[in-house]
Amino acid sequence: MTENLWSYSTDSGHLAGTDLTGWRVEASDGHIGKVDKHSDEVDDSYLVVDTGVWIFGKEVLIPARAVTIVDLEEQVLHLALSKEQVKDSPEFVSDKHLADRQYREEIGQYYSLSWPFPGGAGRL
Repeated sequence: MTENLWSYSTDSGHLAGTDLTGWRVEASDGHIGKVDKHSDEVDDSYLVVDTGVWIFGKEVLIPARAVTIVDLEEQVLHLALSKEQVKDSPEFVSDKHLADRQYREEIGQYYSLSWPFPGGAGRL
């Protein structure tokens, strides 16, 4: 059984209530940006990552399950995603997508088909 895509893995080190805004975000193969926004809502946790100039300032919505390590001391989040997977993810536009459930479902489909989540058994 897989865990919820929109929840942090219990072994990631995430502490509910921690402000992640501005933290560095590392893909499995290097730096991808910083946290612009985040949510700690139960079963609706996510990161909005500003990728900066390496993919022309695109913002992406990343489900909490993608976070493998929360480094509280260094303020760095490590993901189980490659730079390519982040680059190819659908663009996030805050005014358009933040409350859009259909968009959230599309994001879930993209990530669940792209890779198996930590602690999960493949696709969700």
